[in-house]
This record gives sequence, structure tokens and C-alpha cells, in this order.
Amino acid sequence: MNIAALEKMLAKGNDSAILRFGLGKAYLDDGNAEQAIEHFQQCVSIDSSYSAAWKLLGKALQHIGEPEKAKAAWQQGLVSAQEKGDKQTEREVTVFLKKLSKVVKE
Repeated sequence: MNIAALEKMLAKGNDSAILRFGLGKAYLDDGNAEQAIEHFQQCVSIDSSYSAAWKLLGKALQHIGEPEKAKAAWQQGLVSAQEKGDKQTEREVTVFLKKLSKVVKE
């Protein structure tokens, strides 16, 4: 589904964590990290256990040059993934955090 269709659904009042995640991912894929961040933040405010949203929020924050905020998002995503048993997101976020720690130390 394209961004315009998702935005239209949101404008109709169909706000949900899934819709916000979809919008965030669409904007991130389109190279608009700032807009993606807004939707991922709304997603996790609706459902704080949405580990995939935390993961992509961290990626978007890293993309705009906010490594500390990215780290905080990934740490929250790691907690959420562990609580839900979401092993795939847990592995991915762990790798992102390790890579980030190497970059920050350099």
C-alpha cells in the first residue's frame, strides 16, 4: 500500500499501531526519516510492546544523526522483543546496538 492510501486511512480516523507502523516503514523506505520517526513514535505510544516499531524507530533516528536516541529506542525494542519472545527482532536489535557502540567509541 502506498503512502497516500495509508495517510487517507489515517485521515479517516483509522489510527492504530499497525497503521502507524505501516506509515513509518513507508516513509523510511521512501527516505523520509523525519516523517517516519513521527509515525513510529505514535505507534509505540499506542503499543509500547511493538518491538519492530522500536527497531525501525532506532534506524530512522540513526539515519538523521541521533545515535543516542537510536540507542534508547533499540534498548526499548530489545526489552519488548525479549518480553514477547520475538527472537528475530531481538537478534537484529542486538546487532544494531553492537555496531552502534563501535561507531560511538571511534
